[in-house]
Amino acid sequence: MTLIDRTAYPKFKQYPDPKELAELYTPTSAEIKFAKSRTKSHEGFLCFMVMLKSFQRLGYFPHPECVPNAVIKHLRSCLKLQSWVKAIPSQRQGYTYQRAIRSYLGVKQYDKTAQKLIAILVAQQAEVKDHPADLINVAIEELVKERYELPAFGTLDRLIGHIRTFVNNRLFGRVNNGLSSTEMLYLDQLLLGDIEESIATLNLLKSPPKSATFKGMKQLLTKFDALMSFGDAKRLLGSIALTKIRYFAAQARALDISELRDVNLPKRRTLLLCLLYEAQVKTRDHIVSMFLKRVLKIQNNAKQRLQELREKHLAQTSELLGTLAEVLTASKEAQDAQSLGTKVQSIFDEHGGPDLLLQKYEEIAAYNTNNHLPLMWRFYSPHRKVLFDLVRSLDILSTSADESVIDALSFILDNEHKRGRHLPFEIDLSFVSKQWRALVIQQVNGTQVLVRQQLEICIFSYLADDFKAGDACVVGSLSYADFREQLLSESECEPLISEYCRLVGFPDNAEDFVEHLRESLTQVAEEVDAISAVEKQVTINQAGEPVLKRITPLAQPQEVEALEAKIRTLMPERSILDILCNVEHWLNWTKHFGPFSGSEPKLKQPVERYIFTTFSYGCNLGPNQMARHSQGAVTSHMISYTNRRHVSTSNIEAAIRDIINAYNRFSLPSVWGTGKRAAADGSKFEIYENNLHSEYHIRYGGYGGIAYHHVSDKYIALFTHFITCGVWEAVYILDGLLKNLSDIQPDTLHADTQGQSGPVFAISYLLGIKLMPRIRNWKDHAFVRPSEDVSYKYLDPLFKGVVNWNLIKTHWYDMMRVVLSIKAGKVMPSTLLRKLGSYSRKNRLYQAFLELGKVVRTMFLLEYISNMRMRSEINAITNIVEMYHAFLDWVFFGKEGAITENDPIEQEKRLKYLDLVASAVILQNTVDMSLAIQTLAAQGEVIHQLHVAALSPYVNRHIKRYGDYVVNLRNIPQPLEVAISLPPEIFEI
Repeated sequence: MTLIDRTAYPKFKQYPDPKELAELYTPTSAEIKFAKSRTKSHEGFLCFMVMLKSFQRLGYFPHPECVPNAVIKHLRSCLKLQSWVKAIPSQRQGYTYQRAIRSYLGVKQYDKTAQKLIAILVAQQAEVKDHPADLINVAIEELVKERYELPAFGTLDRLIGHIRTFVNNRLFGRVNNGLSSTEMLYLDQLLLGDIEESIATLNLLKSPPKSATFKGMKQLLTKFDALMSFGDAKRLLGSIALTKIRYFAAQARALDISELRDVNLPKRRTLLLCLLYEAQVKTRDHIVSMFLKRVLKIQNNAKQRLQELREKHLAQTSELLGTLAEVLTASKEAQDAQSLGTKVQSIFDEHGGPDLLLQKYEEIAAYNTNNHLPLMWRFYSPHRKVLFDLVRSLDILSTSADESVIDALSFILDNEHKRGRHLPFEIDLSFVSKQWRALVIQQVNGTQVLVRQQLEICIFSYLADDFKAGDACVVGSLSYADFREQLLSESECEPLISEYCRLVGFPDNAEDFVEHLRESLTQVAEEVDAISAVEKQVTINQAGEPVLKRITPLAQPQEVEALEAKIRTLMPERSILDILCNVEHWLNWTKHFGPFSGSEPKLKQPVERYIFTTFSYGCNLGPNQMARHSQGAVTSHMISYTNRRHVSTSNIEAAIRDIINAYNRFSLPSVWGTGKRAAADGSKFEIYENNLHSEYHIRYGGYGGIAYHHVSDKYIALFTHFITCGVWEAVYILDGLLKNLSDIQPDTLHADTQGQSGPVFAISYLLGIKLMPRIRNWKDHAFVRPSEDVSYKYLDPLFKGVVNWNLIKTHWYDMMRVVLSIKAGKVMPSTLLRKLGSYSRKNRLYQAFLELGKVVRTMFLLEYISNMRMRSEINAITNIVEMYHAFLDWVFFGKEGAITENDPIEQEKRLKYLDLVASAVILQNTVDMSLAIQTLAAQGEVIHQLHVAALSPYVNRHIKRYGDYVVNLRNIPQPLEVAISLPPEIFEI
């Protein structure tokens, strides 16, 4: 049976608050009049009204014993009835009242017609959706829309389960019948266990990629060859929706070999086929990622070698400079040309003669530049074969009309086995830079030829650039697919533009949009120029460089520390497990966990198991340590099994969302912030090196990955991504806001220098998000003028360019199509920003976004340098993210904060668990702090709102992390509602 808490099936709140009682259960005069006309006694009157208001609230008639006493008492009070009047009708009364209420409300009784109606709709939806809770919600929505009474939940659940099973079995049969005998044999042998490396197994399908070493690349290619020996799995799944494929793949990934063997044959083969398809897609992504990492490593090694050679030849450089100095001195002292020649010759002879000096010069000149390209072959040659194999295994296409790089790639692939030094010059190399041309093209006997070795490195380097810029794509990939195929079509986009532009306040055509933007830039620049001439927040030094006035940090009043100490003494000591139990009592957050089939968990004490699992992974103890300290309550297998079979990333996000929404109801967080601002920043987590996610980070030091958090100005994290160290953090800055489905919805986003770029400013502006980062080297960014003939009295030295309005106007529709596709959920901003984050000479859309971004960034920077208060606010909220990072370090105390998991899916789950635990602690701290403030106010303390605003929920001195870990769900905490409101009179402003 499906867990009712996961569905939208309406239920009574066991303890409704007075506001809810007044809004939902207070009868109107018309309802009272109607009820009196249908009843003859006080008991009947109350029973009728209870049934009427319950039906209005739920859409069905609950059993009388299920109606909360608070609702009955409220109705009894509204109807002015005595306390002895009961609300339990007889069976005959119940039927009579039900018919009258249905007639009064215009609702039809659930019957065969309603059953057929939802059966048809659910059967259609089951072709796309799979989770029973989602299908039940579809049925509920349709019944409400058609004015039908809701049946009992069990009735609905059985009907949906039957339809879902029928639809899925039909899909399984269709897929199974489409398989050839060879394909059936391939899928069946996946469950044979570990056999030859070249033969695919279930474990091979699930295995994460290793790091981009020579061995790791060979293993990945072997895996891909084994997967593709089946052929492209997509051709057999054409009749199944992508959402269903993902669900079936996730189900197969959660099962082990023995469990899959127990599944009936058509279903088992379909699940394995979906998992195989997903593995093929992801492996293509991993191949491209490894190729990019290896090319980057070759480039970095060459740059490092160039630096080493410079240092090695430093003594020779000094010697040659000394020789030159002697020659110059002799030239200055010589009386005539003959004596000068004699003196110079003697200097040359002293230093080994002209031939030796010329040889030393040539050695030094070769490495006294920034050109590392000639040194790349040494680091490329050991990986040449595997790089060719990586590229040859992919179907690579150009995403633009310019196919010169793809044609050059085909040329070097055709000549892979040539061993001669030169190749004929038969391809277009117009895209190659001057430095590369000098290495790649040579004259031999009056004919231009190509240097084979340098050509290979050159083409692979440009191919890597095209992958990063989105100018090249891989057929059957996900991350490196042609992003244009994910956008809305022109017919879908056209009707949406006017309404969207109206909502965000933009003109709905290119000409007016550009004029609106030009006027905005002109106005901001003129106003800031006038302000800066007077207030001198930014000054121009003698070198023409801008200097920004420093912000003096405000000292924290001593009263804040005193208030914090008083509050801390009133906060009870708690363990993290106690906190998770309390939050479970308040919110039932574990309702989101359970078998991926959507049924109720068949575990002994499932809530206790889910809390243990969350604590184990959220605090980074791991299953083994959790089992050792749980007094025998759980074993390590129970923890790992629960994590693998009952918890997904989306489940954890849903639980976090419940906590955020509850937290947002409190008065105290509203003192700290409005919820309209958020800041994004990353913190490094150590992970093992032998996986594709791990990368060395220069800024943070060491190998690891980045947890990229979006934190509200109310101090709670809204969303977290786990990204590699090498990714520019700005790529994911907008994803966090769009994936945040909580009640806290910011429209202003702050970040540091890593959280911004020209395209990010452009897309955020078109999405209606105000990007306000803290940019370290702000003066290095070019300020752009509205036109060439515009100048400014004070700030003119800041402006280095002029806006190309024609470029923005020409590609306005294309940019709007991208933004509307993002809003429609067709594509995430990170998918586009990965392509738009690298310079593309082919992609004019990239250049248009960059140009628009320059305009938006110029307006922001002008306001930034002229508004000290804005700079202070940006600093304050970005400091909140840094405080949150420190708080997470305290929560994630196990294994010294290192994530000991190589699977990227599990790595991200660890961080989601961490956010869940951190959010629960923040909520508990807010409850305890609110109760403490209420207590202080009751004792006559005068509490200043300014001092409360300086507090934060990141306190931890009263929280225990160590000892024996026990889950005790019998301790019932105070209701959450007790601490939600802080009376306004306790604050002295």
